[in-house]
Amino acid sequence: MFKKTTIKILGMDCASCAAIIENALQKEEGIKSANVNFATKKLYLEFDSIKISITRIKKIIEGLGYKTTEETVEEEMHDHHKKAKTQEVSKLKQRFIFALIFSLPIIYMVMGEMIGLSMPTIFENYGTIIQLVFATTVIASCFNIWTSGFKKLLHLSPNMDTLIFIGTAVAYFYSLTISVLMFSGTKIEAHLYYESAALILVFISLGKYLEAMTKGKTSEAIKKLIGLQPKEATIVKDGEMIKIPITEVKVGNIILVKPGEKIPVDGIVIDGYSGVDEKAITGESIPVEKKKGDEVIGATINKTGVLKFKATRVGKDTMLAQIIKIVEEAMGSKAPIQLLADKVSFYFVPSVIGIAILSFAIWLLLGQPLTFALSVFVAVLIIACPCALGLATPTAVMMGTGLAAQNGILIKSGKALEIARDVNIVIFDKTGTLTRGEPSVTDIIQVKNKISEKSILQISASVEKNSEHPLAQAIINKAKEEKVNLSEVKNFQAIPGYGVSADLENKKILFGTRKLMDDNKIDPNSIEEKMITLENQGKTAIILAQDKDIIGIIAVADTLKDYSKEAVEMLHRMGKKVAIITGDNKRVGQAIAQQVGIDRVLAEVLPQEKSAEIKKLQSEGNVVAMVGDGINDAPALAQSDLGIALGSGTDVAMETGEIVLIKDDLRDLITAIDLSKYTLKKIKQNLFWAFFYNIIGIPVAAGILYPFTGWLLSPTIAAAAMAFSSISVISNSLLMKRYKSTKI
Repeated sequence: MFKKTTIKILGMDCASCAAIIENALQKEEGIKSANVNFATKKLYLEFDSIKISITRIKKIIEGLGYKTTEETVEEEMHDHHKKAKTQEVSKLKQRFIFALIFSLPIIYMVMGEMIGLSMPTIFENYGTIIQLVFATTVIASCFNIWTSGFKKLLHLSPNMDTLIFIGTAVAYFYSLTISVLMFSGTKIEAHLYYESAALILVFISLGKYLEAMTKGKTSEAIKKLIGLQPKEATIVKDGEMIKIPITEVKVGNIILVKPGEKIPVDGIVIDGYSGVDEKAITGESIPVEKKKGDEVIGATINKTGVLKFKATRVGKDTMLAQIIKIVEEAMGSKAPIQLLADKVSFYFVPSVIGIAILSFAIWLLLGQPLTFALSVFVAVLIIACPCALGLATPTAVMMGTGLAAQNGILIKSGKALEIARDVNIVIFDKTGTLTRGEPSVTDIIQVKNKISEKSILQISASVEKNSEHPLAQAIINKAKEEKVNLSEVKNFQAIPGYGVSADLENKKILFGTRKLMDDNKIDPNSIEEKMITLENQGKTAIILAQDKDIIGIIAVADTLKDYSKEAVEMLHRMGKKVAIITGDNKRVGQAIAQQVGIDRVLAEVLPQEKSAEIKKLQSEGNVVAMVGDGINDAPALAQSDLGIALGSGTDVAMETGEIVLIKDDLRDLITAIDLSKYTLKKIKQNLFWAFFYNIIGIPVAAGILYPFTGWLLSPTIAAAAMAFSSISVISNSLLMKRYKSTKI
């Protein structure tokens, strides 16, 4: 029987590390799937526990030069991870700045005269010593790259750090050997490559720093989800109220929740009546009435009355815990381009090392002197150094995200850059995304001509000001907006599930459902057509009666945001299919869809089901973009090929989404897709140039032209070619400043 587990891996330095671990594990019997996520530094594993043990799996990983740790309590782990992540970025930044500062004198000495700068006397007299000292200082500041590369080499699992280590070490020690000979009085004409060793490490330090800055913050999203759950719960035991930690709550405990408090776990109400804000979990914009026998969901907010309920699901079984699990699993999956990049990294590093060694050996066997063969060896490693590869993505991402920010868009992941151009269906969450997310009065309808709309609003708001009904606030807000003075009522009574009644100016007022009217012998059939019309528009229609006569109807609904319809039209013009997904009933979903021009509706979908709906669409061959704003959208955002969150939404949605529309303008979605496509295009151009220089440069550095032309590429020219490849990549990224938003 296959089991799933997650193992934290320490010591991974680049994407090739993930590929090495995966490759080693997939060869083992009993491993069904091994997915290493470099961003989260986790191994997501599915294995047969009979054929292979966790201990054996850990030994395989540790045998490759990495360390493993067990997952601890989620919240503690993520707090630790956040702190470690901040420290890592800070250290990488400091290392880059330090290396850059100490490499500047070497650059000045080597390139100063080439650009017409005067050379100070101290540089002329003590140039070799100065280069040695400063190059050594740069290497010392980046020594962990050397140690990492050396360790991976010893474990026969070379990565990018190994290539950097060999290239810079050979350049440095070759130069050091020449320097020692010079100091000993030996007359020797040779070029020093201290600047190559220093500059390579500066560029790589920059690349690693930028990479750390742009990695997806997956743990932040999970942490915020965990933070939704309250730390304590109030249980009722032997007539007393006792506060206990949430971890101690058991199934069957009786829990008391006061107004304004979060509901700690899932359960069933046994006493009380209240409106509960479930927007964070279900996406419902309007608080839901809860009475005896109704289910309540952990992490939702009790708004009005006191509720007493019996716990039915606790710990990992709660709906919130299931959402966390879905988000984490979806985040653990890899984008196709990442798999390709892993393969390239896996073969590129050992191939370059092999070519360098082979070139060195061949020239020695052909009778060339050691200095000739060594020069070839150094040239191959230096020209193949992955500076351009390391800068290709971060520089384009920096430019792309900067341009996006100017347009009110935050692009957060390479996955978004890859997938955007292939998206063929965009799914919108309804509540808070297409709609405002807050109920408001949409219609006030006169039934009796003698009673004005203002009077209908005044009477209903006067009654509702004493109500705990979730829709009451919308009506009261409308009265305030219209500057309507409210009257005092007597004999107010809330009738759970039906409405309210009260006496106003010696008249009996009823405000509620058809059932409330029927129970009070008032026939609502005369307004049934109007009620159905309103309800078909996705509105909640409330009947107002006075002394047995129906005098008006008030409709309350969640209204469309500005530009929702325009954004959908623009997507259709781009050739994208558009759908709506919501926790609301189908009638409400269809009403909203009709207003904005969406023809596919996925309604009454719970959070965990949203992810499944996305999977279903993906299984049909669609590339899916999900647009949402709430915690309930997090699993779908993570599962979708492209997650797009609104800046007005929850922190969790914004952490989970790979693109965030900061201005909360849905038209920015079109710009986001277009800019993401453009940025990916630049990344691919950068990677092409980076690989082009390697494909052309490595054979030339290996001496392929020497037998025909008598010309050998020196390490100096190799270093210049390497620098030029980096400059071309950066320059290509800088050209992105000319980007103009596409007008659809």
